[in-house]
Amino acid sequence: MPASPIDPSVRHQQREDRAMLMLLAPALFVIVVLLVVPLAWLSWQSIWHDGGFTLANYQRMFTGTYLDTFLLTFKLSFIVTAITLLLGYPVAYFAASLPPKLSALILGMVILPFWTSVLVRTYAWLVLLQRTGLVNKALVASGLIDHPIQLAYNQFGTIIAMVHILLPFMVLPLYSAMQKIPSNLSQAGASLGGSPLHVFWRVFLPLSMSGVVAGVTLVFILCLGFYITPELMGGGKSIMVSMVVSRNVEIYNSWGAASAVSVVLLICVFAIFYAASRVIPLEKTLGAK
Repeated sequence: MPASPIDPSVRHQQREDRAMLMLLAPALFVIVVLLVVPLAWLSWQSIWHDGGFTLANYQRMFTGTYLDTFLLTFKLSFIVTAITLLLGYPVAYFAASLPPKLSALILGMVILPFWTSVLVRTYAWLVLLQRTGLVNKALVASGLIDHPIQLAYNQFGTIIAMVHILLPFMVLPLYSAMQKIPSNLSQAGASLGGSPLHVFWRVFLPLSMSGVVAGVTLVFILCLGFYITPELMGGGKSIMVSMVVSRNVEIYNSWGAASAVSVVLLICVFAIFYAASRVIPLEKTLGAK
C-alpha cells in the first residue's frame, strides 16, 4: 500500500524547525559549556570529599560564622534595596513625567556612573568618608562635630557605597515601566475629582509595580553577590557571602566549602526569582508585552 504523501506545510515546518535548531546550536553550546557544566561541577564538588559523598559542607551553612554571614548579607541587601527604591522611584517618576529632552538629561546623569569602574567608585567613597576625608573635614569645619567620626570601614560606609553603585539598576527598570503608563489615566483620575496623591496611590503606583518588582529583584540579587565594595568599605567588619567564597578558596583552599556556599546562594537567587514571578509574571517583570 503506497505511503501517503507528506503535507507540504508540514514539510516546510520541519525545515524551519531544523533551521531554527541550527541557529540556536552555537548559543546552546556556549550555555552548556560555560554555565551548565560549571554549575554541575560546582554542585558535585560541594557533596564530594576525599573520594566519598558528604553533606558536611552544607551542614556548616546553618551554624556559626556561615549562618551569621548569610544573615548579614540578607540584612544589608534588604537595607540597600529599600534605600535605592526610596531614592530611585522619585527620580524615575520625574524622568517619566518630564519632556523628552529633560528626561534624557536625567537618564544620562543616572547612567553616567557606568562609565567609571566599580573599583574606582569604591575608592572614591573611601576618600570621601575616611577620617581625614572631605565629609569629615566639612562636618568639623561646620561645627556639627568636634572630631572626625567613623564613616568608612563599617556597615554604614558599605551601605552608602552600595546604594550609589546600584541605584541605576533600580531607576532604569522603574523608568521603563513608568514610561508605558498612559498619561491620560492620571488626567482622567484628576477630572473625576481625585487629588494628586489619591490618583498616584490608586492609579499610577499599581501600574508601576512591574518596574518596582523588576528593580527590587535586580538590586537585591546584585547585593547578594557583591564583593569589591563590601570588601573595601567594610574593612573586614562586614563579611558577606561572596567574601566567604573568596576566602575559602584563596586562604583555606577549601573548594568544597566554597562550592556549597555558592550553591546555597544560587538556590536563594532562584527562590527570589520564583517569588517575584508569583507576584508579577516574569514576562512583565522583564518588560515584555
